[in-house]
Amino acid sequence: MSIAEIHRQITADEIAHTFEEEATPKVDLGVYAFEDWVALAIFWAMALAVFLQFFTRYVLNDSYAWTEEIATYCLIGVVFIGASMCVRLSRHIQVDLLYRYLPQPVGRVLSTVIDLIRLAFFGYAIKLVWVYIQIIGDEQMTTINFRKDYVYYAVLLGFVLMFARSAQVAIQNWRQGYSVLERPGAYDGSEG
Repeated sequence: MSIAEIHRQITADEIAHTFEEEATPKVDLGVYAFEDWVALAIFWAMALAVFLQFFTRYVLNDSYAWTEEIATYCLIGVVFIGASMCVRLSRHIQVDLLYRYLPQPVGRVLSTVIDLIRLAFFGYAIKLVWVYIQIIGDEQMTTINFRKDYVYYAVLLGFVLMFARSAQVAIQNWRQGYSVLERPGAYDGSEG
């Protein structure tokens, strides 16, 4: 048995109306937070440094040594400040398989303990980075006359933002009664 496809003729007016029906999507910049914009700005500074490195090395055949160092330090800033975006959105790697087999009250307690451990970790990381800045704060970068402590202040800012966002996530999890570990479908839209 064969199934024949039936095609009907479409007029030019019908085609034109299909374009009218599609509304232009609204741009909503409200979903982005402070750290998103800072990470984006640092990313573009890094991209410009990499482009300048490429241009001077392969076009001018005389590369600027400082562009590589600047790009490396920009990458550090993008990673640590960008990590706070992942904390805010609960997008870091997590293992939720265990929660499928635990009773709901046990999973809730374990999820709360995870939130507290995450807060303690970020708090301790803030302390460690601060001590590190105090130790090497006056050290100069290798190729330019610029202090390295500014780079590590970006790392410190990243950990402070991760701590603050982690506290927000923990409070949200406590108020709603579940976390992404317990109900991942509520976060990725697969739960109906």
